[in-house]
Amino acid sequence: MKKARNVLGYLLVAAAAIGVASSNGHAQSKSWTFTENNNNVIKAQRDGGVTASSGNVKIDFFGHMAFRVVSPRGTSIMIDPWRNDPSGYWGVWFPNEFPEVPVDMVLSTHAHFDHDAVYRPHGSMVLERMAGDFALGDVKVTGLADKHMCFSKGWYKWTDAAAEFGQDFCPPNNFMHMDNYIQVVEAGGLKIAHWGDNRPIPADHVMDKLKGVDVLILTIDGSQHILSYDDIAAAIANINPKIVIPGHYYTKGASSVLTTLSDAEDWVASQSNVVRLESSRLTLKAEDVKKMTGTTVYYFGANFTTE
Repeated sequence: MKKARNVLGYLLVAAAAIGVASSNGHAQSKSWTFTENNNNVIKAQRDGGVTASSGNVKIDFFGHMAFRVVSPRGTSIMIDPWRNDPSGYWGVWFPNEFPEVPVDMVLSTHAHFDHDAVYRPHGSMVLERMAGDFALGDVKVTGLADKHMCFSKGWYKWTDAAAEFGQDFCPPNNFMHMDNYIQVVEAGGLKIAHWGDNRPIPADHVMDKLKGVDVLILTIDGSQHILSYDDIAAAIANINPKIVIPGHYYTKGASSVLTTLSDAEDWVASQSNVVRLESSRLTLKAEDVKKMTGTTVYYFGANFTTE
């Protein structure tokens, strides 16, 4: 069934592209129309105290690779909101637009359509493809500049498009869209790393900063669209997180049947320590996470939120 759906997606992607290309798919910022304001940002700025913060950290899944992290004091960060490709080349991956949810901060790991709809959430701040350190209230964000995976190992050879575009997808001469910025969010005593679509072996100085993170959000799906299963195993072994959260997989309801992705069920089933979540929200507390031994997979499955 999965293979049939993927083949269907492969065959229909060109037809879908024609429909999208004929519509007005260009993104425009509408921030000036938002009714929200920066009162929460001002409060976070005034109160300060990254290291002093403790309590529950919430992680909400919005489908695909979009996650919202909410700190104990309520500072909210949306990472990698998605959209359909405005050029029409890659077809219709999502049946709906990304929800216009209010957040304090919007982050994007790289300039691909399924990660960069930074104009859709109502963000007080947009830190697109950020490298370096940024702190606000009880949150610290570190952006680690590296590179996108540039060689497709799964059944759908998306990197074959490099020849069509006349580009070298791999470093050092890649175009900007093949740059990737892993985002590490520190809140409530936890370090949460969002991989984006990074290559499996980052630069040494990047890997040094990733080792020992508590939560690792990784691109994991049955089609092995970005990372192969061997790549995933190596990343987990090198970083040694307490928790791994799959993302970038086919999510029924959030993803279109035209996407070439599969769900993450096969990979999840192969893991020895798995928690299948029953909602779109995971709530963590540092003192509990630090006591965990080994690596536990927390899988959202088809549970995603729009608010």
